[in-house]
Amino acid sequence: MTSTIDFTGVFPAMCTPFNDDESIDFETLQADAQRLEAAGVDGLVPVGSTGESATLTHDEHVEVVEAVIEAVDDVPVIAGSGSNNTREALELSERSAEAGADGLLLISPYYNKPEQRGFVEHYRTIADAIDLPQIVYNVPSRTGQNIEPDTAVELASHENIAGYKAASGDLGQIGEIAERTVDEEFAVLSGDDALTLPTISVGGTGTISVSANIEPERTCAMVGAALDGDYDRARAIHHELGPLFRALFIETNPIPVKEAMAIRGYGPARMRSPLTRLSEEHRADLEAVLADLEAEPAAVADGSGEDDR
Repeated sequence: MTSTIDFTGVFPAMCTPFNDDESIDFETLQADAQRLEAAGVDGLVPVGSTGESATLTHDEHVEVVEAVIEAVDDVPVIAGSGSNNTREALELSERSAEAGADGLLLISPYYNKPEQRGFVEHYRTIADAIDLPQIVYNVPSRTGQNIEPDTAVELASHENIAGYKAASGDLGQIGEIAERTVDEEFAVLSGDDALTLPTISVGGTGTISVSANIEPERTCAMVGAALDGDYDRARAIHHELGPLFRALFIETNPIPVKEAMAIRGYGPARMRSPLTRLSEEHRADLEAVLADLEAEPAAVADGSGEDDR
Protein backbone atom coordinates (compact mmCIF):
# COMPACT_ATOMS: atom_id res chain seq x y z
CA MET A 1 0.00 0.00 0.00
CA THR A 2 1.09 3.56 -0.66
CA SER A 3 -0.54 4.70 2.59
CA THR A 4 -1.90 3.17 5.76
CA ILE A 5 -4.59 4.09 8.26
CA ASP A 6 -4.90 3.00 11.85
CA PHE A 7 -8.50 1.79 11.82
CA THR A 8 -8.79 2.03 15.58
CA GLY A 9 -11.43 4.17 17.26
CA VAL A 10 -14.46 6.09 16.06
CA PHE A 11 -15.25 6.91 12.43
CA PRO A 12 -18.59 8.72 12.05
CA ALA A 13 -20.63 7.76 9.00
CA MET A 14 -21.41 11.31 7.95
CA CYS A 15 -24.74 12.68 6.73
CA THR A 16 -25.01 14.64 3.50
CA PRO A 17 -26.96 17.87 4.17
CA PHE A 18 -29.25 19.22 1.45
CA ASN A 19 -30.58 22.69 0.67
CA ASP A 20 -34.26 23.37 0.01
CA ASP A 21 -33.75 22.59 -3.68
CA GLU A 22 -32.05 19.28 -2.73
CA SER A 23 -28.62 20.49 -3.83
CA ILE A 24 -25.80 19.64 -1.44
CA ASP A 25 -25.26 22.13 1.38
CA PHE A 26 -21.46 22.17 1.28
CA GLU A 27 -21.11 24.88 3.92
CA THR A 28 -22.98 22.80 6.48
CA LEU A 29 -21.15 19.65 5.40
CA GLN A 30 -17.78 21.23 6.03
CA ALA A 31 -18.84 22.74 9.34
CA ASP A 32 -20.04 19.32 10.43
CA ALA A 33 -16.74 17.70 9.46
CA GLN A 34 -14.90 20.29 11.54
CA ARG A 35 -17.25 19.76 14.50
CA LEU A 36 -16.59 16.03 14.46
CA GLU A 37 -12.83 16.43 14.12
CA ALA A 38 -12.81 18.85 17.07
CA ALA A 39 -14.76 16.28 19.12
CA GLY A 40 -11.88 13.84 18.80
CA VAL A 41 -13.02 11.28 16.23
CA ASP A 42 -10.39 9.15 14.52
CA GLY A 43 -11.60 9.58 10.95
CA LEU A 44 -14.60 10.50 8.82
CA VAL A 45 -16.66 8.40 6.42
CA PRO A 46 -18.64 10.48 3.93
CA VAL A 47 -20.96 9.19 1.18
CA GLY A 48 -21.78 5.84 2.75
CA SER A 49 -25.31 4.63 3.41
CA THR A 50 -25.78 7.33 6.07
CA GLY A 51 -24.62 9.90 3.51
CA GLU A 52 -27.47 8.87 1.15
CA SER A 53 -24.99 7.65 -1.44
CA ALA A 54 -27.78 5.86 -3.29
CA THR A 55 -29.28 9.21 -4.37
CA LEU A 56 -26.03 11.03 -5.22
CA THR A 57 -24.55 11.20 -8.69
CA HIS A 58 -20.94 10.13 -9.15
CA ASP A 59 -19.93 13.76 -9.54
CA GLU A 60 -21.69 14.61 -6.27
CA HIS A 61 -19.93 11.71 -4.55
CA VAL A 62 -16.57 13.13 -5.50
CA GLU A 63 -17.56 16.70 -4.62
CA VAL A 64 -18.60 15.61 -1.12
CA VAL A 65 -15.33 13.74 -0.60
CA GLU A 66 -13.34 16.75 -1.78
CA ALA A 67 -15.29 19.10 0.50
CA VAL A 68 -14.73 16.95 3.59
CA ILE A 69 -11.02 16.59 2.84
CA GLU A 70 -10.73 20.35 2.43
CA ALA A 71 -12.51 20.99 5.74
CA VAL A 72 -10.40 18.87 8.09
CA ASP A 73 -6.81 19.14 9.24
CA ASP A 74 -5.63 15.89 10.73
CA VAL A 75 -8.08 12.98 10.39
CA PRO A 76 -8.28 10.47 7.54
CA VAL A 77 -11.25 10.58 5.18
CA ILE A 78 -12.58 7.18 4.10
CA ALA A 79 -14.84 7.57 1.08
CA GLY A 80 -17.83 5.37 0.45
CA SER A 81 -17.28 4.18 -3.11
CA GLY A 82 -19.09 0.86 -3.45
CA SER A 83 -21.63 -0.32 -5.98
CA ASN A 84 -23.33 -3.51 -7.09
CA ASN A 85 -21.54 -3.08 -10.41
CA THR A 86 -17.83 -3.89 -10.14
CA ARG A 87 -16.85 -1.57 -12.99
CA GLU A 88 -18.86 1.26 -11.46
CA ALA A 89 -17.36 0.65 -8.01
CA LEU A 90 -13.88 0.66 -9.53
CA GLU A 91 -14.51 3.94 -11.37
CA LEU A 92 -15.95 5.62 -8.29
CA SER A 93 -13.08 4.31 -6.16
CA GLU A 94 -10.53 5.62 -8.64
CA ARG A 95 -12.18 9.03 -8.65
CA SER A 96 -12.30 9.09 -4.85
CA ALA A 97 -8.60 8.22 -4.71
CA GLU A 98 -7.80 10.98 -7.19
CA ALA A 99 -9.81 13.41 -5.04
CA GLY A 100 -7.49 12.66 -2.13
CA ALA A 101 -9.39 10.10 -0.07
CA ASP A 102 -7.20 8.27 2.46
CA GLY A 103 -9.19 5.04 2.26
CA LEU A 104 -12.29 3.46 0.78
CA LEU A 105 -15.43 1.87 2.24
CA LEU A 106 -16.93 -0.64 -0.18
CA ILE A 107 -20.42 -1.97 0.43
CA SER A 108 -20.89 -5.51 -0.83
CA PRO A 109 -22.71 -5.77 -4.17
CA TYR A 110 -26.42 -5.47 -3.46
CA TYR A 111 -29.50 -6.82 -5.27
CA ASN A 112 -27.41 -9.00 -7.62
CA LYS A 113 -26.79 -11.45 -4.72
CA PRO A 114 -23.43 -12.80 -5.93
CA GLU A 115 -22.01 -16.06 -4.70
CA GLN A 116 -19.08 -15.91 -2.29
CA ARG A 117 -16.58 -16.31 -5.15
CA GLY A 118 -18.20 -13.25 -6.74
CA PHE A 119 -17.48 -11.20 -3.62
CA VAL A 120 -13.85 -12.27 -3.72
CA GLU A 121 -13.49 -11.32 -7.39
CA HIS A 122 -15.29 -7.99 -6.86
CA TYR A 123 -13.15 -6.84 -3.94
CA ARG A 124 -9.89 -8.14 -5.38
CA THR A 125 -10.50 -6.33 -8.66
CA ILE A 126 -10.69 -3.01 -6.82
CA ALA A 127 -7.89 -3.80 -4.37
CA ASP A 128 -5.56 -4.83 -7.20
CA ALA A 129 -6.18 -1.54 -9.00
CA ILE A 130 -6.08 1.02 -6.17
CA ASP A 131 -3.32 1.40 -3.60
CA LEU A 132 -5.45 2.65 -0.74
CA PRO A 133 -6.61 0.86 2.42
CA GLN A 134 -10.05 -0.58 1.76
CA ILE A 135 -12.81 -1.72 4.09
CA VAL A 136 -15.20 -4.50 3.12
CA TYR A 137 -18.70 -3.53 4.27
CA ASN A 138 -21.10 -6.35 5.13
CA VAL A 139 -24.72 -5.28 5.73
CA PRO A 140 -26.92 -8.15 4.55
CA SER A 141 -30.14 -6.43 5.70
CA ARG A 142 -29.57 -3.92 2.89
CA THR A 143 -27.73 -6.01 0.32
CA GLY A 144 -29.58 -9.32 0.51
CA GLN A 145 -26.43 -11.43 0.83
CA ASN A 146 -24.01 -12.14 3.68
CA ILE A 147 -20.24 -12.09 3.31
CA GLU A 148 -19.33 -15.36 5.02
CA PRO A 149 -16.37 -15.59 7.45
CA ASP A 150 -14.33 -17.73 5.02
CA THR A 151 -14.71 -15.02 2.40
CA ALA A 152 -13.76 -12.22 4.80
CA VAL A 153 -10.67 -14.16 5.93
CA GLU A 154 -9.64 -14.82 2.32
CA LEU A 155 -9.99 -11.12 1.47
CA ALA A 156 -7.97 -10.12 4.55
CA SER A 157 -4.87 -11.62 2.96
CA HIS A 158 -4.82 -8.90 0.29
CA GLU A 159 -2.45 -6.08 1.23
CA ASN A 160 -4.93 -3.34 0.29
CA ILE A 161 -7.93 -4.85 2.08
CA ALA A 162 -7.40 -3.46 5.54
CA GLY A 163 -10.68 -3.94 7.35
CA TYR A 164 -14.21 -5.24 7.63
CA LYS A 165 -17.27 -3.23 8.64
CA ALA A 166 -19.53 -5.67 10.45
CA ALA A 167 -23.24 -4.88 10.24
CA SER A 168 -24.67 -8.38 10.09
CA GLY A 169 -25.94 -8.38 13.68
CA ASP A 170 -24.28 -11.78 14.13
CA LEU A 171 -21.76 -11.41 16.95
CA GLY A 172 -20.62 -15.01 16.56
CA GLN A 173 -19.67 -14.36 12.95
CA ILE A 174 -17.96 -11.07 13.87
CA GLY A 175 -15.95 -12.76 16.59
CA GLU A 176 -14.92 -15.55 14.24
CA ILE A 177 -13.59 -13.08 11.67
CA ALA A 178 -11.65 -11.19 14.36
CA GLU A 179 -10.25 -14.48 15.67
CA ARG A 180 -9.18 -15.79 12.28
CA THR A 181 -7.53 -12.53 11.18
CA VAL A 182 -5.68 -11.82 14.41
CA ASP A 183 -2.32 -12.33 12.67
CA GLU A 184 -3.24 -10.06 9.75
CA GLU A 185 -3.10 -6.27 9.59
CA PHE A 186 -6.87 -6.28 9.43
CA ALA A 187 -9.37 -4.24 11.45
CA VAL A 188 -12.85 -5.43 12.39
CA LEU A 189 -15.09 -2.40 12.88
CA SER A 190 -18.62 -2.39 14.21
CA GLY A 191 -21.24 -1.17 11.77
CA ASP A 192 -24.03 -1.40 14.33
CA ASP A 193 -23.91 1.08 17.20
CA ALA A 194 -25.70 -1.21 19.64
CA LEU A 195 -23.02 -3.88 19.02
CA THR A 196 -19.94 -1.65 19.14
CA LEU A 197 -19.03 -2.57 22.71
CA PRO A 198 -19.62 -6.32 22.22
CA THR A 199 -17.67 -6.19 18.95
CA ILE A 200 -14.66 -4.68 20.69
CA SER A 201 -14.93 -7.32 23.39
CA VAL A 202 -14.41 -10.08 20.80
CA GLY A 203 -11.52 -8.38 19.02
CA GLY A 204 -12.96 -5.42 17.15
CA THR A 205 -10.97 -2.21 16.84
CA GLY A 206 -13.71 0.42 16.80
CA THR A 207 -16.77 1.59 14.94
CA ILE A 208 -18.06 3.26 11.82
CA SER A 209 -20.86 4.91 13.70
CA VAL A 210 -24.17 6.66 13.09
CA SER A 211 -24.61 7.77 16.69
CA ALA A 212 -21.20 9.47 16.66
CA ASN A 213 -22.75 12.16 14.48
CA ILE A 214 -24.86 13.16 17.47
CA GLU A 215 -22.72 12.15 20.45
CA PRO A 216 -19.13 12.02 19.21
CA GLU A 217 -17.53 12.68 22.60
CA ARG A 218 -19.54 9.96 24.33
CA THR A 219 -18.92 7.49 21.52
CA CYS A 220 -15.18 8.20 21.61
CA ALA A 221 -15.15 7.84 25.39
CA MET A 222 -16.98 4.49 25.23
CA VAL A 223 -14.73 3.07 22.52
CA GLY A 224 -11.58 4.42 24.16
CA ALA A 225 -12.50 2.93 27.51
CA ALA A 226 -13.26 -0.47 25.93
CA LEU A 227 -10.00 -0.50 23.99
CA ASP A 228 -8.18 0.34 27.23
CA GLY A 229 -9.90 -2.58 28.98
CA ASP A 230 -12.01 -0.34 31.24
CA TYR A 231 -15.26 -2.18 30.66
CA ASP A 232 -17.01 -0.70 33.69
CA ARG A 233 -16.76 2.77 32.22
CA ALA A 234 -17.40 1.58 28.67
CA ARG A 235 -20.53 -0.26 29.80
CA ALA A 236 -21.79 2.78 31.69
CA ILE A 237 -21.50 4.95 28.59
CA HIS A 238 -22.98 2.20 26.42
CA HIS A 239 -26.03 2.18 28.68
CA GLU A 240 -26.30 5.98 28.51
CA LEU A 241 -26.23 5.77 24.73
CA GLY A 242 -28.59 2.79 24.49
CA PRO A 243 -31.77 4.84 24.03
CA LEU A 244 -30.05 6.84 21.28
CA PHE A 245 -28.90 3.65 19.52
CA ARG A 246 -32.50 2.46 19.43
CA ALA A 247 -33.99 5.84 18.47
CA LEU A 248 -31.63 6.28 15.52
CA PHE A 249 -32.90 3.08 13.92
CA ILE A 250 -36.61 3.41 14.66
CA GLU A 251 -37.01 4.18 10.95
CA THR A 252 -34.64 3.58 8.04
CA ASN A 253 -31.18 5.11 8.49
CA PRO A 254 -30.43 8.01 7.94
CA ILE A 255 -33.95 9.32 8.51
CA PRO A 256 -33.69 9.48 12.33
CA VAL A 257 -30.09 10.71 12.50
CA LYS A 258 -30.82 13.60 10.13
CA GLU A 259 -33.77 14.55 12.31
CA ALA A 260 -31.50 14.41 15.35
CA MET A 261 -28.97 16.58 13.53
CA ALA A 262 -31.71 19.14 12.93
CA ILE A 263 -32.86 19.04 16.56
CA ARG A 264 -29.28 19.64 17.73
CA GLY A 265 -28.76 22.40 15.15
CA TYR A 266 -26.07 20.55 13.20
CA GLY A 267 -27.79 20.41 9.83
CA PRO A 268 -31.10 20.12 7.97
CA ALA A 269 -33.28 17.02 8.19
CA ARG A 270 -34.12 17.17 4.50
CA MET A 271 -33.91 13.86 2.63
CA ARG A 272 -33.83 13.02 -1.04
CA SER A 273 -36.73 10.92 -2.29
CA PRO A 274 -37.64 8.11 -1.80
CA LEU A 275 -36.63 8.67 1.84
CA THR A 276 -38.93 10.88 3.89
CA ARG A 277 -38.78 12.91 7.09
CA LEU A 278 -39.13 11.16 10.45
CA SER A 279 -42.75 10.71 11.53
CA GLU A 280 -44.07 13.06 14.19
CA GLU A 281 -44.71 10.24 16.68
CA HIS A 282 -41.07 9.19 16.54
CA ARG A 283 -39.78 12.76 16.57
CA ALA A 284 -41.18 13.36 20.04
CA ASP A 285 -39.45 10.24 21.33
CA LEU A 286 -36.17 11.29 19.69
CA GLU A 287 -36.37 14.75 21.23
CA ALA A 288 -36.83 13.18 24.67
CA VAL A 289 -33.79 10.91 24.20
CA LEU A 290 -31.63 13.86 23.12
CA ALA A 291 -32.82 15.95 26.06
CA ASP A 292 -31.96 13.17 28.50
CA LEU A 293 -28.44 12.90 27.06
CA GLU A 294 -27.90 16.64 27.38
CA ALA A 295 -28.94 16.44 31.02
CA GLU A 296 -26.54 13.62 31.98
CA PRO A 297 -22.91 14.10 30.86
CA ALA A 298 -21.25 12.59 33.98
CA ALA A 299 -19.85 9.29 32.65
CA VAL A 300 -17.90 11.05 29.91
CA ALA A 301 -16.88 14.05 31.96
CA ASP A 302 -15.13 12.29 34.84
CA GLY A 303 -14.67 8.73 33.62
CA SER A 304 -15.78 7.35 36.97
CA GLY A 305 -18.22 4.82 35.53
CA GLU A 306 -21.43 3.28 36.77
CA ASP A 307 -21.27 4.39 40.37
CA ASP A 308 -21.78 8.03 39.33
CA ARG A 309 -24.78 7.44 37.12
